[in-house]
Amino acid sequence: MHIRLVATTAAVAGALTALTAIPAQAAEYSSALKIRGIQYDAPGRDSNRCSTGNTDEEYLTIKNYSRSTTVNLKGYVVKDAAGNKFTFTASHTLQPGDYVKLRGGNGSDSDTKNVVYRDNCNFMWNNDKDTIYVYKPSGSRADVHSYTKSGSDRDGNGYITYHG
Repeated sequence: MHIRLVATTAAVAGALTALTAIPAQAAEYSSALKIRGIQYDAPGRDSNRCSTGNTDEEYLTIKNYSRSTTVNLKGYVVKDAAGNKFTFTASHTLQPGDYVKLRGGNGSDSDTKNVVYRDNCNFMWNNDKDTIYVYKPSGSRADVHSYTKSGSDRDGNGYITYHG
C-alpha cells in the first residue's frame, strides 16, 4: 500500500512540474475572447503623425470564439511586452463569432463597423518582435501570443493569424 502511494505521489508531482514548465505562449486560457490576428507592421513607411500618419493601419483583431456567450469588452486590457496598454473603457458587445479591430490613431469607435480606436498616434506593436497580452476585467489572462518578424510572418506582409 505504501509503495502505491509513493508512486502515485511521484507521478502527480511529475505532472505538476510538466504543467508549470509550459511557456505562457503555449497555454490555452479559458476565455471566449482570443486574439485572431495582428497587423503589427502598418503598410508603407511608419509615420505616427496624427493628421497624416498610418498608425490606424496597425491593428489587433480580437474575436469572440464562443458559440453562445456574448462578451462585453468593457474593462478588458490589451498590453505589449514593454507595458504599453489599452483598456476598453466603453461597452463594446461581441456576439458569438463577432470580432473587433483595435486600431491605432484616432477615429470613431463603431460596433457596426467592428472597430475601436486607441486614440493614440504612437505605434503599439514592434515591427521585429513583441508579445500581445489580453486580460479580462478580473485581471486574469484571456490570451497571449508572441511573434517575431522572421519566425512568425512567413509571407512578410506584416500580418499574423492566430486561432484561425
